[in-house]
Amino acid sequence: MGELTEIANRMARADSYADWRTAAEAHDAATGAASWRGVEQTRIYDYKAIRARLDALRALRAAGDDAALLDALNEGVHGNFGRMGSKELYERAKAGTKSLIGEYVDALCEALEHLARSDGGGVTRAQRLDFFRRANLCFGRSALLLSGGGAYGSFHTGVVRALMEADLLPRGMSGSSAGSLTVAMVGSYPREQLDGILRAEQFEVQPTSSRSAQRKFGVIPYFDQRDIRSTICRLVPDLTFAEAFEITGLHINITVSPAALHQTSRLLNAITSPNVCIRSAVMASCAVPGFFPPVQLMAKNHRGEIQPYLPGRKWVDGSVSEDLPARRLSRLFAVNHYIVSQVNPFAVMLPVQYPASLSQDLRLFAHHSAKNIAHLAQRMTHRYGRRWPELRHVVSSLMAVWTQEYSGDVNILPPPGLIRPLRALHYMNADEIDRIIDAGQHASWPKLEMIRNATRVSRTLEDILGRLGQDDALRHPSDITVTPPPEAAPKAAASVG
Repeated sequence: MGELTEIANRMARADSYADWRTAAEAHDAATGAASWRGVEQTRIYDYKAIRARLDALRALRAAGDDAALLDALNEGVHGNFGRMGSKELYERAKAGTKSLIGEYVDALCEALEHLARSDGGGVTRAQRLDFFRRANLCFGRSALLLSGGGAYGSFHTGVVRALMEADLLPRGMSGSSAGSLTVAMVGSYPREQLDGILRAEQFEVQPTSSRSAQRKFGVIPYFDQRDIRSTICRLVPDLTFAEAFEITGLHINITVSPAALHQTSRLLNAITSPNVCIRSAVMASCAVPGFFPPVQLMAKNHRGEIQPYLPGRKWVDGSVSEDLPARRLSRLFAVNHYIVSQVNPFAVMLPVQYPASLSQDLRLFAHHSAKNIAHLAQRMTHRYGRRWPELRHVVSSLMAVWTQEYSGDVNILPPPGLIRPLRALHYMNADEIDRIIDAGQHASWPKLEMIRNATRVSRTLEDILGRLGQDDALRHPSDITVTPPPEAAPKAAASVG
């Protein structure tokens, strides 16, 4: 126990993923999990089917039979073949999962690369292209979803940094409320400039108005909206979604919620709203109801002039209606795998975020029962509350917060005790922000192997299609550069909303 405690402390104190990984492997060796990884058999997944398919792919590669290899691949390229993507497979060991899974993913990607490079073997270029298009569509792709969370949105910065360092950052990302600021920054600057931008000292708020550090109900401290606006203007370039896409090739998505009746929430991006100004989208997504007034979106017209977007309609916090817009991302970008960075104070308390146990199952049952009651209350309000439209709107907003989904396939959560709801809209200094960013990185490291195995095939297919001149909607490189914020600019917070 003393040895395991010392190793756990090394993992907690690690300054880099390499150091954490070394300690994690030592932990697996001490607990016997390293031996478990080397044994294929377990009830958790269909190891026999995976082993048989791995042997078949290797045999066809060795025989040089490209036509037979294509036939084998046409049987299906599945992301969760034999349940190899099960979360249970990543709960036993710290440094990964069964070695068989890694071997199979490697062999599958090698077979795809071989088929892409082949110029004969009884397989025409048209047949290869047809297969890769279908495989890319059927396998789908991953997206990173960043939740709301106010000042704790700095956690997302740590998650993004960990994924970037591991070269695992998805090309599609969404952000709500606090998450929208991180998404806007990542999607507006070239990769080489982000290291100097995603730092705690860039994000510290220095209150600039007499109303700063005000309190709601005399208890809850919160940002001054003018400080939020200056923060967004300093950290996010003055670009539209289309212009940002041309710079980075990343599809960034920002959710906004309706401020009035007869409106629906919007997912803003380079496809649905290419001319909308990103700054105004972030400002709207960060407008927490009850604390900040609704925001008018702005857009550029054909002459490059800034003007209101959907005049007369205003928007509020994106987390109210869609903290994690999974369905819309699925329709727009064929996303079927979701990496979620979750710091929403409401969401982290839900039972779906806890490890599997009997008490968790009971809490989950109670939670789903309460959601069904909430749906019934909402229907009754809409049916019998027509004389009170404002009441219907408030009830709809509250029900949207309660009933939406707050988790994905891979959930990166803050450590217990980090989130303090009453400080979510409070100014934080650079040291506090740095600790939150560090927590985001440490929370991401145990998930990297799961993300790598789940996303490697989709990333391989996208790269192959790009080389074959068949770029998809999430891949669009550009040589345009953007100048980062000047070092002398006033400091501001990384997370608002």
